[in-house]
Amino acid sequence: MDPRTEERSRKRRGLLIVLSSPSGAGKSTISRMLLQADTEVTMSISATTRPKRPGEVDDVDYHFVSDTEFDRLIGEGEFVEWAPVFNHRYGTPKAPVKAALKDGRDILFDIDWQGTQQLHSAMGEDLVRIFILPPSMAELERRLRSRGTDSEEVILDRMRRANGEISHWAEYDYVLINRDTESCLAEVQKIVAAERLKRQRQLGLVSFVRDLAGPQH
Repeated sequence: MDPRTEERSRKRRGLLIVLSSPSGAGKSTISRMLLQADTEVTMSISATTRPKRPGEVDDVDYHFVSDTEFDRLIGEGEFVEWAPVFNHRYGTPKAPVKAALKDGRDILFDIDWQGTQQLHSAMGEDLVRIFILPPSMAELERRLRSRGTDSEEVILDRMRRANGEISHWAEYDYVLINRDTESCLAEVQKIVAAERLKRQRQLGLVSFVRDLAGPQH
């Protein structure tokens, strides 16, 4: 077989991976571990109207923009999804997502169910939706308190929101229960590996199979 033909057969379209969960269920930790373990995955950089926190870097952690600039981006159709979250707005720029898909790069999204619905409407089969559940609500509250970063008011608000977020679990392709972080990460990696191998993501398969079969008589 021509080596160039074989190389074409291994190319694939990129993958958009969404991890969603109620706050405290572990999606941020698992996202960070996945990025460290898999060099083919990069994190989506969202635009946000919230103020920059100490240590954050513009265009690395987020694209920090004003409300006026965010309105302009919405008006010009520059987002594949956007949503209000805790009194601020977050949105995913369209151009880098399309470029990554074309180049066969995978992008990881840490977004809520509203953003996931918009992303699914815009990107269709390029998207893989994974929802992470806590083992119990008591454990979810324990994890939120163990952070030591949120006030009592914020913790109670996150717990109130959790039931509403969990009610959207059936809108996802995969649902995992995060009883143990390492085990949950391993399940996410299995999902990603299988999704990369799906027929519709394998570029060059038609010509590869045609060459493999040879002339038909």
